[in-house]
Parts: sequence; structure tokens; C-alpha cells
Amino acid sequence: MSGFFGVASKKDCMFDLFFGTDYHSHLGTKRGGLAVYGEGGFNRAIHNIENSPFRTKFERDFEEMKGNLGIGCISDTEPQPLIVRSHLGNFAISTVGRINNIDELVKKSFTEGTTHFLEQSGGNINPTELCAALINRKNSIPEGIKYVQDLIDGSMSILILTPSGIYVARDKLGRTPVIIGKKKGTFCVSFESFAFINLGYQFYKELGPGETDFITPESVTVVTPPGEEMKICTFLWVYYGYSSSVYEGCNVETMRYRCGRLLAERDDVEADSVAGVPDSGVAHAIGYSNKSGIPFSRPLIKYTPTWPRSFMPAKQSQRNLIAHMKLIPVDQLIRDKRLVLIDDSLVRGTQLRETTEFLYQAGAKELHVRLSCPPIMFPCKYLNFSRSTSAMDLNTRRIIQQLEGDNAESKLHLYCNPDTPEYARMVEEIRKELNFTSLRYHRLDDMVKSVGISPCKLCTYCWNGKG
Repeated sequence: MSGFFGVASKKDCMFDLFFGTDYHSHLGTKRGGLAVYGEGGFNRAIHNIENSPFRTKFERDFEEMKGNLGIGCISDTEPQPLIVRSHLGNFAISTVGRINNIDELVKKSFTEGTTHFLEQSGGNINPTELCAALINRKNSIPEGIKYVQDLIDGSMSILILTPSGIYVARDKLGRTPVIIGKKKGTFCVSFESFAFINLGYQFYKELGPGETDFITPESVTVVTPPGEEMKICTFLWVYYGYSSSVYEGCNVETMRYRCGRLLAERDDVEADSVAGVPDSGVAHAIGYSNKSGIPFSRPLIKYTPTWPRSFMPAKQSQRNLIAHMKLIPVDQLIRDKRLVLIDDSLVRGTQLRETTEFLYQAGAKELHVRLSCPPIMFPCKYLNFSRSTSAMDLNTRRIIQQLEGDNAESKLHLYCNPDTPEYARMVEEIRKELNFTSLRYHRLDDMVKSVGISPCKLCTYCWNGKG
């Protein structure tokens, strides 16, 4: 995943830009970047943040970079922002999203006159550079942004820093949020709504799907009005959004409490305590505990001083090891206890299986696992929030393949329905494979109810194939 932050101010913007960008560190683990425009023109810094937090890599840049306009990003993929010189003038660009038809668009660019792209390690082309090249095919930046969003299969929100202000565009169907904050003499734009609160900003507006605005220190002007259709990612609330953020009027923490409550309403398990897998499972567990009356406890304490979120290598085996090493058991809360353990989701199942084995070794008597979303059936094709590249990476799809063989694809709809015997069989096979005492998933209808906005505005592709 990725996140961005921008500031347009009558004075130097670097303090707000630095800390506003840093507040997006939970959304990416690979690269961080800042670009500002001031008296000396454009200035930019990009650093690798795989082994240390954003702040430690940008402390020197924080002291040296100056300007009243700036954009920053945290990225799980490509280095950005990029600085571009073109017939539209000089600008810096940062993006959040995913391009599925990148090869097709690169070919189109070459056909229409683009001479080259800088190749990244592994032979990939930077999607942000591709967006810049496509924007430059048109006669103005707003025209170019609309052109990009019409061509892309996937989604793309865009920040463009110019000498006179910042263009911000939310992706065409609003799959990710874009929020504007305001304080005296300054406007900011953010992926996360909480990122500007401690910097003194008040909520100003949330962009609609496909909307493009132009931001200066004095004003926010709508350049392209929002579209009617929205498909915001429901996983924002379930997992990767930050607890204090609000999207489309729904706070993440509040939604997770409702998720837990609805999970408990459909459950009849007897247990000694309820626990959430840190961090995103905790709020769900609180909601479950409050409704069920089963006491909430923290048998696993997350050790954060030397294991920050930013240290998450790409290799899955290393990720699993680090996820395990962060969790410290509390013997008196585990030994001989019947635990309800709540996590946000189950993808491959490896980390949760290791966590439960860890709890069994610590003396847990029973482990009743509850998941705060339905079984994940399809890898996301709209956003880069998951590292799964194949459906067979998902434990659900592997189990279905084992059960159905060549008929697996044609029967997926039956396994998406929590009221079918096929669904029950799949859940039982997953339970046995991962050695849980019992296993239940959140129902899709209950999860949508937990968000509280119109179901037609939510993307639920990863659970039912409907994006």
C-alpha cells in the first residue's frame, strides 16, 4: 500500500509536511519521499525505509529543505515523488494505486512518442513515471489526470506539485480516500484524516470519486467534479486504515467495535477471555468482549521499541519470523485458559497458525479463532495492500482446490455464501489444517453493516469477486 500528504502554505511548510507524511508510515515499508517548491525551485529527497523509520532517514532533509509548497509519500513499491520537466512545466508527482495494464500503456506511450522509461530493479517500470508520461500527452495537467484515470485498469490517486499550487485527484471510483484539512494560511491534503489533527488543521472536505482539486495557501478549487459511482475499499476499516481515521463519515475504531459486536451476536462459544492479535485485531476483540460479556485480556503483548512496523522484509518467511518475534506471551493469561482469539483476516494462514501454536506451547487449553472479515477468495486487483500475487496464495483457494479439483473455479460462488454446506466444509478444513479449537469468519452482510454506509459504495471484491 502507499499513502501521501501535501501542504500549501503562506509560510515554510516543511514541519507539517515532514510529520504529516510520517503519520502514513503504517501504509508502506519500502520507500519514503518528500518534494518541496520554494525560492530555489524544486528540491526532493527519497530514502529506503525498509530497515528504519521514516523520521530517522529524513531528519537531515527536514533541516535543509525549505518551501511553502510540498508533497510527501510513504510507498510499499516504487520510489517517489518524481520531478518532471515537460511542456506543461516542471512538477513533482506522487501516486497511490495500482495499474494492471501497465504493459499496454507503456506500449501506447511508445507508439505516441515517448522515447524511454527508466527501468527499476527486476525490469519493472515505475507506475508514477508512467502516469507522468501519460499526463504529458495532454495540453493541461487536469486534462492529463482525467486521461490517466480513464486509461488505467486498476486505480490511481494523484498528487502533483507545481510552482503555483498542488493538484490532487482521487481515483476514479474512490477506492482510496483523499481528505483536505485547513488552518490559517494553509491547506493540506492527506490519505489519512488523522494525519493533520495534531498539526492544528480542521477537516475541510473529502474529495469525491474521480474529483480533482487545485490547492493553494488561499483556496481549494474544484477542477473536475466528482463522479456518481463509488467503490471504496472495505479493507480500509477492517485492516490497513489507522484506528483514528475517518472515511466517508465512518471511524475505523468504531467500525471495528461494531464488527466485534456482530461477531459475538452470532457466537455461543464458552471461554475464559477474549484477545485480539495486535494491533488491528484488538479493537474487534473489544467489541466482541463488550457484547459477549467474556472478559477482554492481552495475553500477547506487542514489543515495539526495536521492532517497528517499517521493518517488514519482502520475503514471507522473514515476515512470519518477525511477526512472531514482536509478540511476547503473558503466561498467567494463557496457561490453562480457553481463549477467543480475534484477528482482522486470514490470508495464507501462516502467521496465525504460528501464533496459535505459540499460545498452545504457552499452555492455552483451547483457542477459538474469530476473523473480522469473511474468507478472502480473490487477490485484490485494485490496490497493492496485499503481497499475494496468485489466488493459490490464499488458504481458502488451496482448500477449495483440494476439495473440488477441476471444478473449483465453477463452484467458487458456493464457497462465498456462508449459508451453504460447501462454505461450512471449507471452514472446517481450514480449522483442522491450522489446528484451531473452533473457527468462525465474519459474514459479509454483517461486515458491510458494521461500516454503516450504502453497500453499493463499498468494494467487496476480495470476498465475493464483485468490485
